[in-house]
Amino acid sequence: MAERKASRTAVLVCQGRAVADGRLAVGRFADPIALELLTDSERELVSTVRSGEIPSALGPRMEFELLAGTSEILAARTVTIDDAVRDRGNPQVVILGAGLDARAWRMQELAGAAVFEVDQPASQGEKRERLGERAVLAGAIHFVAVDFAVDSLGDALAAAGHDATVPTTWIWEGVVPYLTPAQVAATTAVVGARSAAGSRLILTYSTTSRLNALGRRAIQQILTLTGRDNPMANEPFRSSWSPERLRKMLRESAFDVTMDAGLIDVARDLDIPPSRFLGSGRIAVADVS
Repeated sequence: MAERKASRTAVLVCQGRAVADGRLAVGRFADPIALELLTDSERELVSTVRSGEIPSALGPRMEFELLAGTSEILAARTVTIDDAVRDRGNPQVVILGAGLDARAWRMQELAGAAVFEVDQPASQGEKRERLGERAVLAGAIHFVAVDFAVDSLGDALAAAGHDATVPTTWIWEGVVPYLTPAQVAATTAVVGARSAAGSRLILTYSTTSRLNALGRRAIQQILTLTGRDNPMANEPFRSSWSPERLRKMLRESAFDVTMDAGLIDVARDLDIPPSRFLGSGRIAVADVS
């Protein structure tokens, strides 16, 4: 994640949810708030992709393909994450790198939970502006502004009222690939230290894929060369994990992996047409007993 300015990938993710709403995994996925969090210009691309009319020019077509693929990823992983949150029903939910996540505003199941949204100050400030006066459905919402370069995540959560003696569901969606292995391990250690018995960690990650890395680089180069916005320009991938390596790292913080699946398999089960964008993505659920 970019540390000093609002994240452009957060906008891309929100656009992906807006594209998927009512079109992918119908009956299992819904995020009607996503479109409302976007600006007029950001909604234009959403409308184009939802129309299914692929632009002929190279730059606009690449933007179209990137957002269409992102919508497939978001539908698949959102259904899995939401199911895991509902299944555990913990009284505290912490969203690490919350971006434009709308769970506290769209999930009725969080009515009895305190939700803590952790993000960079700039990204969080922008989100609060976009939300305006929208009423929250969660029992309580706490915005925890953390500059990961200088602030302590554990101290910030404690100051915001997070209770380490109460079970917590942690959502770490779309963040791990942008962190170094050392940063992932350090954050997991903090999460583990603040996780009482019954806590759950849900995270998405990427495995090593030379083909996907080349494809990602090609997309960025085409967007740049054609003068289009490149939402990934300042947010390079910094780590990939095998399921075995991830399981070992999580076990060191008392988390036992209970589910680990590839997004291609998740998408197939939801009747989402699997694409190359789903190739190296995975989602894992780990619990503290």
